[in-house]
Amino acid sequence: MYKFLSIVTGIIITIPVMSTIWLVSFFAIDLTFLLSSLISLIGAGLTYSLISVSIYVRFLKKHQLSMKDYRYIRKNLAEANHKIRRLQKALFSIRHLLFLKENMELLRVIKKIHRVTKKKPMRFFQGERFYFSHLDSAVELTEKYALLSTQPKKNEEMEQVLHQTRHTMKDIKTSIEKDLYHILSDDMEELQFEVDFAKYKTKPKGRLEDK
Repeated sequence: MYKFLSIVTGIIITIPVMSTIWLVSFFAIDLTFLLSSLISLIGAGLTYSLISVSIYVRFLKKHQLSMKDYRYIRKNLAEANHKIRRLQKALFSIRHLLFLKENMELLRVIKKIHRVTKKKPMRFFQGERFYFSHLDSAVELTEKYALLSTQPKKNEEMEQVLHQTRHTMKDIKTSIEKDLYHILSDDMEELQFEVDFAKYKTKPKGRLEDK
C-alpha cells in the first residue's frame, strides 16, 4: 500500500516542481532549452527520491519496523505468494469435489492471512507458524494428493494414502484457522475494548434519590 501511496504522491508533487524549475531556468535565469530541461529532470528526480524515502521511513515508523525486518518480511511474503499460487494450481487440478470444496475454504483463509500481513507487516511475527510450517504442509500435501488422485488406476494402498491425506488436510485447515485467529487477536481485543467502552458511555445513569 505504501508503494502505491509513494508513487501517487511523488507524481503529484514532482510534476509541478519539475515544471516550476524549468520555467525559472528558461525564462528567469535565461538558460537554454536543453539545459533547463536537464536541470528540471534532475530536480524532479531528487524530489521524487526524497518523497519516496520520507514515505518509506514514515511507513516503517508507523508499523514499528526496522528496514532489516521489513526486507525480511517482504521476502517471506513474496515466497508465500508463490506457494499460494502453487496451492491454487494444485487444487484446480483435483476432481474430488468434496476435497476441492473443503480446501477452497482453506485457500480463502490462507489468502486472508496473507492480505492481513501485507497490510500490517508486524503481524508476520504472529504468523510465523503459518508461514514456516502450516502453509508448506498444505501446499505439499495438496500437490501430492493432486498427483495421486489423477492417476488412471489406483490400488488399495494408494486409496488409503489419499484417505489419510484428506484427514490430515482437515487437521491442517484447523491449524491455519487458529493461525488466523492468533494474527487477528490484537484487532479483536481492540474491538472488544471499544465495544465495552461504548457500552459504558451509553449506559443510562441512575437517577439521584430525592432527599
